[in-house]
Amino acid sequence: RTSFEIARLRDNPECAEEEYQRVLEEDPGLSAHATFDPAEDIAAPYINRGLRPRVAILREQGVNGHVEMAAAFHRAGFTPVDVHMSDLLAGRRELAEFKGLAACGGFSYGDVLGAGAGWAKSILFNSALRDQFAAFFAREDSFTLGVCNGCQMVSALAELIPGAGHWPRFVRNRSEQFEARLALVRVEESPSVLLAGMAGSHLPIAVAHGEGRAEFAR
Repeated sequence: RTSFEIARLRDNPECAEEEYQRVLEEDPGLSAHATFDPAEDIAAPYINRGLRPRVAILREQGVNGHVEMAAAFHRAGFTPVDVHMSDLLAGRRELAEFKGLAACGGFSYGDVLGAGAGWAKSILFNSALRDQFAAFFAREDSFTLGVCNGCQMVSALAELIPGAGHWPRFVRNRSEQFEARLALVRVEESPSVLLAGMAGSHLPIAVAHGEGRAEFAR
């Protein structure tokens, strides 16, 4: 009870009350359900043929999730390549070299302009980078994954991405606090190559953010 009273004074009181009432419930907890076999190595046939698509593991100042991201893509059958935004600015790398783009998590520019906002603006306000990202997003043989801060950044690039006009922007949590929790998500039908064969699954995911509330224009 003491923790609840402190949270009600410190945080959004409505959120504190909602969480306290959930604690009082007889909650059965998270029940995961997968409609696919996690042990199935769907990349094996392609790896055996020497096909390991190159994916740019994109990072910026303050991003810290690039090593884990590279490891995950390597295990999934890709060739991950470390790409810093300065590499794109200097012309050492170009997105045209890659089939995939993975924007990593962390706190780009300390999130002082908003989560992922400074990172996105460094692209939107640079004509060369803007054109390069727009061309990559327009390709029919490319894919993009944004995780954590990378997701917040990519969402701010919606004007460059075909079909992304309905995307939300991520704003401050209603609790007005940084939230680190384990949540359960349902995978809907999706044209995404990253979610193929997973529709209907209920999967636990870790979330950790201060600006993770999706706000839609309508």
